[in-house]
Amino acid sequence: MAPSLESCEIETVNDSIYDHPKYYDLVFGADCAAEVKFIVGCGDRYLKRAPKRMFEPACGTGRLLFALAKRDYEVGGLDLNPKAVEFCNARFRRHGLDPPAFVADMADFRVRRRFDIAFNTINSFRHLNTEAAARDHLRCMGQAVRVGGLYLLGVHLTPTEVAPSETESWSARRGHLSINTHMWTKHRDRRRRVERFGIRFDIYSPSKAFRIEDELVLRSYTPAQMNRLIDSSDVWEVAETFSFGYDLDDPIEVDGTCEDVVYVLRRRRG
Repeated sequence: MAPSLESCEIETVNDSIYDHPKYYDLVFGADCAAEVKFIVGCGDRYLKRAPKRMFEPACGTGRLLFALAKRDYEVGGLDLNPKAVEFCNARFRRHGLDPPAFVADMADFRVRRRFDIAFNTINSFRHLNTEAAARDHLRCMGQAVRVGGLYLLGVHLTPTEVAPSETESWSARRGHLSINTHMWTKHRDRRRRVERFGIRFDIYSPSKAFRIEDELVLRSYTPAQMNRLIDSSDVWEVAETFSFGYDLDDPIEVDGTCEDVVYVLRRRRG
């Protein structure tokens, strides 16, 4: 394990973590295999015909899109950050594949052909900072997914019956590059439904060590608030719910103690 940077003279860059796709891709790539298995498994379990086309809003660096493309699925995605989209598309080009991602707002987009499954598994949905934007996102996703298709939406909920988690730390390594990540709560405003989190990447390579530090501002959802939002969309119904353990044999019932929840939403007629 690399040492902490706390007591070292170290360069700290205050910048968006999304503007550093190489490091972001490593930090959030640890669960890729489990996520892909879950996405494919949901298709097998909840769709009447085998899925062929998959879509990811807020696709970031495209780690999941690329893993699914290697399984011969037709994939597409969008992200608001041009650096992330270029990183994603460059990876596809290096492997002789057509670039799948485009720059767009996930609350205001259209696709030409509908998809069988869409997924947003790591809480990116909460960057939509108003109820109107969240409803617009679900409306856009309703246009992007065929009737009977699925949207797998991962959300970190605010529990109402237990104290919420305040910190999270994890490490990732690829070759000679390693990153220790720490995320912590800075402020919660339950009335305005705004949560501010600090996040930092402590980055180690053979030539240098430095830190990227950022603040994430996310909209909060209790279980009841999330249920009301889904119901208000008119085109989505909850088929099943799971934890971030992605175990298809262990669905959960969402209550006031839940935090990390994946909603398996089915596209209704509407």
